[in-house]
Amino acid sequence: MSPRAHIFLQLLLELLLLPQVNMINSFQQENDGLTNQTQGESHKPLRRSKRRWIITTLELEEEDSGPFPKFVGELFNRVSENVSLMYFISGPGADEYPEIGLFSIEDHENGKIYVHRPVDREKTPSFMVYLDVVDRTTGRVVDKSLVFHIKVRDVNDHAPQFPKEEFSIHVQENHATGQPIFQMLTVDLDQENTPNSQVLYSLVSQIPLLKDVGFRIDRTTGEIRLSGCLDYETAPRFTLLIRATDCGEPPLSSTATIHINVQEGNNHRPTFLQKEYKIQVPEGRVSRDTLRLPVQDGDTPFTPAWRATFNITDGNEEGHFDIVTDPETNEGILNVIKPLDYESRPTRSFVITVENEELLFSCDGGELQKPGRAADSATVSVQVTNANDPPVFHPETLVVSEVDGAPPGIHLGIFNATDPDRNANQIRYNLVHDPANWVTVDEHSGAVVTRKQVDRESPYVNDSFYTIIVHAVDDGLPPGTGTGTLKLSLSDVNDNAPTLQPHSRYMEVCESAVTQPLLIEAEDGDQEPYAEPFTFKLDTTGEKAQDTWQLGENQGRAVELFMLRSLPRGDYFVPLFIGDKQGLSQKQTVHVRVCSCASGLTCVMESSAAGAGLPVGVLALLCVVFTVLAVTLLFLLLRCHFVPEAKRRRWPAHTEEGVQTLIVYTDESKALSTQVGSEVRSQVTALLSNTTEVDNTLGRKAINEMLPFPIRTSAPIVLGTLARQDIMVPRRALEVRAGVMAEILQQKLCGLDVLEDDTDYLPHLYSEEGDFERAETLSSLAFSEQDLPLDLLDHLGSKATSLLELYSGSGALS
Repeated sequence: MSPRAHIFLQLLLELLLLPQVNMINSFQQENDGLTNQTQGESHKPLRRSKRRWIITTLELEEEDSGPFPKFVGELFNRVSENVSLMYFISGPGADEYPEIGLFSIEDHENGKIYVHRPVDREKTPSFMVYLDVVDRTTGRVVDKSLVFHIKVRDVNDHAPQFPKEEFSIHVQENHATGQPIFQMLTVDLDQENTPNSQVLYSLVSQIPLLKDVGFRIDRTTGEIRLSGCLDYETAPRFTLLIRATDCGEPPLSSTATIHINVQEGNNHRPTFLQKEYKIQVPEGRVSRDTLRLPVQDGDTPFTPAWRATFNITDGNEEGHFDIVTDPETNEGILNVIKPLDYESRPTRSFVITVENEELLFSCDGGELQKPGRAADSATVSVQVTNANDPPVFHPETLVVSEVDGAPPGIHLGIFNATDPDRNANQIRYNLVHDPANWVTVDEHSGAVVTRKQVDRESPYVNDSFYTIIVHAVDDGLPPGTGTGTLKLSLSDVNDNAPTLQPHSRYMEVCESAVTQPLLIEAEDGDQEPYAEPFTFKLDTTGEKAQDTWQLGENQGRAVELFMLRSLPRGDYFVPLFIGDKQGLSQKQTVHVRVCSCASGLTCVMESSAAGAGLPVGVLALLCVVFTVLAVTLLFLLLRCHFVPEAKRRRWPAHTEEGVQTLIVYTDESKALSTQVGSEVRSQVTALLSNTTEVDNTLGRKAINEMLPFPIRTSAPIVLGTLARQDIMVPRRALEVRAGVMAEILQQKLCGLDVLEDDTDYLPHLYSEEGDFERAETLSSLAFSEQDLPLDLLDHLGSKATSLLELYSGSGALS
């Protein structure tokens, strides 16, 4: 190219770039003008500054293949034509993220900008860089920075992308033609609103490819629509291949697969296998599964399009039948839910229809027809067989009124039952429910007559009604039984006088609260008008109760009782006459106890007066308890009195039929086994031959208790001429027994002193397991004098002296 041509091309290029340079200079001038206006006075006019920055177009192409470094554009500044300048670039793409080192200026003298590698627009669509100019000699910045946006020009380097490669959708068989089934969506990462990101859709293939049914896709929206009618039996599944293509240069595309699963609809009507049915049904009975009606359906089993629903349309106005569907076989099950009557209607017929749970649809000429309920029908003829009908009461419930307290022999009414069969049978009546046994029922006539006096206050009467139930039984085969009820309404009479309520019969009042009234409440077994309001009146015939007590406000069912003067602690009886509304009254007594109250609210027991106000039954119980305790104490003292002698001899245990697994010895030290009491041996004969006084003093039981071991025998003890089989009851006065007890206590105390002086005393507790003779009660400790050993008193030692003195004092041994 000649130098002239080169100059021409350069001038042409400057003319083309002039609008952009003017825009840049105008932007710089505006900024300078605003700055001058802010810094100067407001009245000074704006002055236009000279354009200083001149720059060519800076634009990059995405994914440029080079070679690199590659020239992008050039810039220069006219701030001073006589100054040597240096140019600098900074910001993202130069010395900041992202893309550090992407841009550079060649030698800082001519302002030529270069790019050093390819750029991805989808990652960084533009760069904002800062351009500066400084004096080469001084390093001073001679002009303000220029901010410039470097855009990356998009190229078609991304194909449209589906969210996934395969889709699976379900479509009903009765889906309407032309309606959308599914919409395809894609994403193109190229620049928006450019041909590079504009996508078009197309259907590549359809499997299976049918003549009457197919699919189409909208090129711009990606909606897939149905053409024709689906048929599950013909094609239960379709596979479509969809392609998405952008409009860039060159165009890029991708594909996705759609699996369309057809869900069966109801396009087959259920039909009965038989159009007429004849059955026999016995009268008077309900029955299940009387008849089964099978149907056939071409749809898939166990789907709403296959499941049948049955209805009885004509002939079941009285509701004798119903029909349900067997979930396994899809049959209709006919049931008799209300008994039939042969006499009134021996034959009947009705119509049963069948349809599916899902509406039936059809397709005509590739168009889906409006769904409807086309039902198939069958006729059922019923023959009612005759049976023995039970008698029927007229009416079923008989209501009779009678006064309370009606005597026996009152005619209450007559049960009337008839046999509904054409050939009437004989009827007899049976009384099956009469809890109070008040009435009789005539077997043939059904007449009800009282056999006892009726009482409205009976626990079997509810709300003044007494219920009687009667069965009417015919003589058919098998016998039929009907049930009738008689409701006996008892009108109340005034046969109950008011009585005190249980909590008002015995009341307590504290000494500190004697001024507070007591609330006396009454009750009456009768009803209005023979009950409350009650009248209360003090009984003044005996003691002068009016001097101590006074009645206060009458509250209808209760009255206040006031104490007129302070009474000492004790029990008091307040007689009252309580009458009902009709004047029937009776005497009632309120037991009032005046007591001391520690807390001021509750009575406490007082030792000095505890027995004064107690009932006789309580006192008797206390006496029994104290007597038992005294007898037990006496037994223990007598037994403990002879325990120390066991130290000298341990008697062998008897091993007869008795069983005892634990024997407790209370010996406190080992005793000499051979020591004897010769001083009392001579008294054995006199002791055992005494007849009266010994027995009267201690009795047979006391003798057994004083022996070191129990003597058991079935023979009676014979003391002289007087023989007793079991326990001997003492006959002497209470003073003699009290003296004996005092004597034994004194001896026990003496024995304790001996133990304290014994320095060799060592406490021991001997336990031995084994068999021992059992003595269930003290009365079983019976023995005869032949069973007593001759050396009995030899083992008693000096302690037997008290026994000798006891009998000596009574003269038994004289």
